[in-house]
Amino acid sequence: MPAFAYRGRNASGQEVRGELEGVSAGAIADQLFARGITPLEIRAAATPAQKPEASAQRAWFAPKVTHLEVMLFTRQLYTLMKAGVPIIRALIGLQESSANPAMKAMLADVRESLDSGREFSLALARHPKAFSAFYLAMVRVGEMTGRLEEVLLRLFDHMEFERYMREQVKAALRYPAFVVAAMIAALVVVNLWVIPAFAKVFQGFGAELPLMTRLLIGFSDFMVAWWPWLAAAAVGAFFSFRALTRSGRGKYQWDRIKLRLPIAGAIVRKATLARFARSFALASRSGVPVIQALSTVAATVDNDFIAEKIQAMRHGIERGESVLRTAIGTGVFTPVVLQMIAVGEETGALDEMMDEIAALYQGEVEYQLKNLSQQIEPILIVILGVMVLILALGIFLPLWDLGKVALKK
Repeated sequence: MPAFAYRGRNASGQEVRGELEGVSAGAIADQLFARGITPLEIRAAATPAQKPEASAQRAWFAPKVTHLEVMLFTRQLYTLMKAGVPIIRALIGLQESSANPAMKAMLADVRESLDSGREFSLALARHPKAFSAFYLAMVRVGEMTGRLEEVLLRLFDHMEFERYMREQVKAALRYPAFVVAAMIAALVVVNLWVIPAFAKVFQGFGAELPLMTRLLIGFSDFMVAWWPWLAAAAVGAFFSFRALTRSGRGKYQWDRIKLRLPIAGAIVRKATLARFARSFALASRSGVPVIQALSTVAATVDNDFIAEKIQAMRHGIERGESVLRTAIGTGVFTPVVLQMIAVGEETGALDEMMDEIAALYQGEVEYQLKNLSQQIEPILIVILGVMVLILALGIFLPLWDLGKVALKK
C-alpha cells in the first residue's frame, strides 16, 4: 500500500507529524480521526522513483479550490438542505453547476465517500487543503448534535467575515505599497541613468564638487558597478525571508514582530483577535466544550504567537482557572474586552460576549484601515521630500557654483 505523510493536531492541540500506509488519503484521514487526531495536511510520501520537479509543476498549474468557492459551497449546501434536498442530491447538483474542474472532482470524491458509508466530516477531511481543521471540527459537531444546517450557515457567516477582513487589509495597503514601489523604482532609475549623465558633465568643471554631490556620485557608481549582485542579493533576501517565515520557529518570530510594527501592528493584532473571538463564539454556540474550542480555534487564527497565547488559555482552564484569569495572563486583550469576558462568564453568555468582542475589534479595525492611508501619507511624503532634497542639492549645487564663477568673470 502507498505511504502518506500527514500533519495534524491531537486532542491537546499539539501538532503531530508522521507517515501511515493506506489505500487513499481518505483512509488515512479515517485512521487519524480514530486516533483522536484532526488532520491538517495529508499527502503522498515521496519515493525515490518520483520526480518532485514534475509533480511540483503539475501542482503549480493545476486548478485549485479557492476560499470563495468553499464559502459559496457552504452557503449553497445550507440552502439546499434547508429546502429538504438530501445531501447526496445536493452534492450532485453542486457538482454539475460548478465551473472549476478541481471543485467538480472534489465534490465527486465527497459524494463517493458518502456513498461508501463515510460520515460527511470524514469525506471532507479527505481534502485538507480546501477545508480547514476548524471547518471540519464544526461539521463534526453539527453531525453529532443534528444541527448541521445551522452549523453550515454559521460557517458561511464566519468565512464571509474572514474574507471581508482580508479584503479590507489588502485595500488599505494597496496605495502605500504602490507608492513605496514607485519610490524604489525611481531611486534605481536615478542612480543607474540620471546621476551618471550628470557626473560626466561635472567632470568637465575641473573643480572640487560639493560633499553631497560626491556622495551621490559615489553611491551611483557603486550601484552601476554592482547592480547584478545587488539584484541577486535582493531576490535571494526575498526568497530567504519567505522560507524563514514559513518554517516553524521563523514563522513564530515573524508573527510576533508583526504585532509590534508601528501603525500596522495594532491593526494585525485586532484583526487576529477578531477572528479568534468570532471563531470561539461559533464553536461555543455549536456545543463544542471550551477546552476543545480553544484548541481548534488556536489552529485557525493564522498567527503562531497569538495561537500560543490561546493554548496557554486552554492549559489554564484545564488547571481550573477561569476564562477571565487566563485571558488576563495572555496580555493581548484590552481592559474593555476583559470586562466583557468577565460579564459573559458570570452570566453564562460567553459566546454572545465573544460575538460582541469580535464586532468591537472589527469596528476598530475598519476605522483604523480607513485612516491608514492618512497615517502613512505624511511618512511617505517626508521620505519622498528628503529624497528629492538630497537629489536636488547634489545635482544643482555644482551648477549653482558654476553660475557664480561665470558671473564673476
